[in-house]
Amino acid sequence: MSDEIKKSPEKSDKFRLVVMNDETFEEVGSYKLTLFNIYALISTILVIVVIFVVSLIVFTPLKRLVPGYGNVNAHSKAIKNSKEVDALEKEIAARDHYIETLQRLIDGNFETADQNEANLPVLKDSIREIAPITEDSIIREMVAREEWLSLPEPTQNENTSKIALEELYFIPPVKGYVTDEFMPEKAHFGTDIAASKNSAIKSTLEGRVLVSDWTLETGYVIGIQHSNNLISFYKHNSVLLKKVGSFVKAGEAIAIIGDTGDLSDGPHLHFELWHNGNPVDPAEYINF
Repeated sequence: MSDEIKKSPEKSDKFRLVVMNDETFEEVGSYKLTLFNIYALISTILVIVVIFVVSLIVFTPLKRLVPGYGNVNAHSKAIKNSKEVDALEKEIAARDHYIETLQRLIDGNFETADQNEANLPVLKDSIREIAPITEDSIIREMVAREEWLSLPEPTQNENTSKIALEELYFIPPVKGYVTDEFMPEKAHFGTDIAASKNSAIKSTLEGRVLVSDWTLETGYVIGIQHSNNLISFYKHNSVLLKKVGSFVKAGEAIAIIGDTGDLSDGPHLHFELWHNGNPVDPAEYINF
C-alpha cells in the first residue's frame, strides 16, 4: 500500500510557526512551538478572560444585567430598607406623641391626655389575657374586708395639708424586690421594684389620676395626685387601667407591670413620690 498511515502529533513533538510576507515570501519571524505550550497559552488566555469577566460582573453595575443576580440583591436590600423605614417611623411617632404629651401637660390640658388605645402601639400583654377587671374586683374586696386597709373618705372640712408623711399609711404598689434605690444625686428620683409578669400595680394612696399617657423614656406612665400635696408616679407599665380624672382608692389596680420605654431594661416598676414639689425616698415610708 502506497498510502502512509498518518501519525497523530505527540505532546513532545516540536513545531515551528513561520510568519512570512505574503507578497515577497520574506520570512518575518519564526517561533518554536509544542503542543504543551499551545495548551498552556490557550488555558492562560481563557483564565484571564474569565477573571476579567467575573470582575466586571461583581465590581461594576453590569451585574444588574445578569438574570437573577441583580434581583436577589435588590430584594434583600429592599427588605433591609423597609425594616429601617419601619423602625424610623415608629421612633418618629413615639417622639411626636411624647412632644404632644409634654405640650398638653405644659398647657394644663389634662382632659385631652387620656390614653387612646387606637393611637398607641400594640401592647405586649393583652388586657383580656390578664383580666384586669377581675383582679381589680378582688383587690377591692380585700380592701373592703381588711379593716386595717380601709381608709376614711376625706371630708370637705378635713384639713389634710398638715399631715406628716409618717402618719400616712402607704400601700406597696407591687410585691417584689428592690433592684435600684432612691438616688437623687444620680437623677434617679424613685425606687425600682422587680415583680412577676402581669403583676397588678396598685395605688399607694387614694387620689385623682393626674397623668395617664406614654413617654419615650419611661413608656406607659400613670401619676396620681393625693392629698397633702403628694403625687405618686408609676412608670414602665405595659397597660394603663385608669384615665386622667379618675378617682382611685388606696390599693386599687391602676396598671400592669411592664418593660416599656427606652430607660427600661426588664419588667419592673419605677415608683416615685413627690411631696411639695420635691422627690422623697419611698423606702422611708413603704416596706416593699
